[in-house]
Amino acid sequence: MSKLCIVRHGQASFFDADYDKLSSTGEEQARLLGEYWARRKVQFDRVYSGPRLRQKESARIAGEGFKQAGLDWPEPVVLVELDEYQAEAVMEQGLPLLLEKDARLRELQEQFKGSPDNATKIRNFQQMYEVVVREWAEGKLPLPDVEPWTAFCARVQRGLAQIMEKSDGGRQVAAFSSGGPVGVAMQRALGTAPQTTLQLAWMVRNGSFTEFLFSGERFTLSRFNAFPHLDDPALLTYR
Repeated sequence: MSKLCIVRHGQASFFDADYDKLSSTGEEQARLLGEYWARRKVQFDRVYSGPRLRQKESARIAGEGFKQAGLDWPEPVVLVELDEYQAEAVMEQGLPLLLEKDARLRELQEQFKGSPDNATKIRNFQQMYEVVVREWAEGKLPLPDVEPWTAFCARVQRGLAQIMEKSDGGRQVAAFSSGGPVGVAMQRALGTAPQTTLQLAWMVRNGSFTEFLFSGERFTLSRFNAFPHLDDPALLTYR
């Protein structure tokens, strides 16, 4: 039986011009994960990363903890199938279309614009985000220039199949990705419906890891959204 640990990247630079880079908090989350695994002498036979900078940097920084402890850290292999869905494009293209017909969404947007502080701004954005992304994922908001939710799920499933094919037989694998692919992996393990898959993805904390056991076609959830390395409440983030 092999084990796959899928890590959600550390906190990105939300609301900055370049969202894709890790924030200082995100860097700390990744560093603490690497040190946590290194202290426990966890060994990985393979390490994968999605193509986004925040995913690759999380893998690199976690690996530094292994190297400092004198442990091997395989060179991460970039797997494009582990990329996140196009959330920014969904919001940019989908929000204006829904605002035209959804009074509740217009109200949420006004609350977002009037947010008195950053924490409130993030919460208000998340409410808008969930409305728009749910409409898109359920096929009610077609966006011709955006990869559909079904295609995204199929892509991630192909990536998981590649990892499983190359890592069967008692291997231990780490994959640094995002919340969406974690949700799709949960879908593979539990057979969740699209809406539940989205809700699971939104629950995944930055820097957390989710473990699956696999052998052949078997793919079983072992641990979801774990963050024992993040004992400071200030490091518990979703965005």
